[in-house]
Amino acid sequence: MTRSDLVEELANRFRQLTHRDAEFAVKAILDAMNDALVRGHRIEIRGFGSFSINRRPPRMGRNPRSGESVAIPEKRVPHFKPGKALREAVDQRTAELESKTNP
Repeated sequence: MTRSDLVEELANRFRQLTHRDAEFAVKAILDAMNDALVRGHRIEIRGFGSFSINRRPPRMGRNPRSGESVAIPEKRVPHFKPGKALREAVDQRTAELESKTNP
């Protein structure tokens, strides 16, 4: 699902919202989540999952062409951990789909 798909879904579910309002709502939510992660905060959406920042320590890598060692600096990367309800729903739905395709 893309951002535009999300806007379309929101506009279709809530007919009182114009497409422009749905687009603004999606942008506002994503911007708020982005800002929270940039500030180092954790985002938890009950039943869906949580977003946090993971630290990747510095390490030595290798240039695949030359074989030369390269120092890779420390990074902070976003991480998503699905909630229990989401994990169970995905597991159940994929099991149902598999049973339909493999009788």
